[in-house]
Amino acid sequence: MFPTFVLQQPLHRLARALSCALLLVGISALAVPTAAACENPATLTFSLVPTEDTAAELQLYQPLIQHLSTITGKDIDFYSPTSYASVMEAIASGWVDIAVLGPASYTLAKAQNDDIVVFATYTRHAGHMQEEGPGYRANLISRADSGIETIEQSRGTTLGLVDPASTSGHLLPMVAFAGETGEGLEDFYERIVYTGGHDLSALAVLEGRVDVAFVATHRFDNVVDRGDITLDDVNILWRSAVVPQDPFVFRTTLCEDLRESIVEAFLTAHEVPGLAPYFEAINSPRFVPMQDSDYDLIRQLQSAAD
Repeated sequence: MFPTFVLQQPLHRLARALSCALLLVGISALAVPTAAACENPATLTFSLVPTEDTAAELQLYQPLIQHLSTITGKDIDFYSPTSYASVMEAIASGWVDIAVLGPASYTLAKAQNDDIVVFATYTRHAGHMQEEGPGYRANLISRADSGIETIEQSRGTTLGLVDPASTSGHLLPMVAFAGETGEGLEDFYERIVYTGGHDLSALAVLEGRVDVAFVATHRFDNVVDRGDITLDDVNILWRSAVVPQDPFVFRTTLCEDLRESIVEAFLTAHEVPGLAPYFEAINSPRFVPMQDSDYDLIRQLQSAAD
């Protein structure tokens, strides 16, 4: 209610006062969505899809996470995943701010929430199975002494896949491999099991728990580097076309200057001496910028799978 002295003023002055008050209210109302148009949390939450042992990967990422914290000025929490789907849902719902996804899980997550976008990936040195560049392949492997040396010899055996949201451990086998054999995986193989990780698929082949499995070339290299398997332990029965490396993504609802600092943290990470062990561990020289259209190949594969 207006104070008494306002009511005692001439009507034209009251009208002017009311107009000013309404204008201020309007400006305030407009200011609210502007202020709320971006998010600037005190703590950023980071996660990654469980392609390998999560505890080991988190330890590997700790120096990078510390660098990210230094550049952004933010504390970093880690969301421990239980599956590809758990990370996809976490970033799509806004619970996670920055994530490492697989190419297929990225396009699926972005279909759920368009506010998710890729900003970088890593390029790779040539390794045991991995080729030079910012791409990788899905390879079908068998144990070297299994007697399975061709695709046809793998017919009717037990196949290991990684996760329904995995590119090389599900999508490429379902579309590209099945396209070459002319048969669905469920018809070509007697039994299909999901292992939950590329390292687990490689070890399942080595230990005879599955006869053949699809693994990402760079993920297989990591298992070799840990001393758990060698390239000589396996036969390579099939190689997919090259697909883009795992996307590092964030939510576009984060404020622009914060997003810029996140990008800066990743694209300058190779210049930080303390991060040399990280890059050595993933056999990479540096991060490189990526954009959403770089993953259109994955969308084409997903469309073909529908």
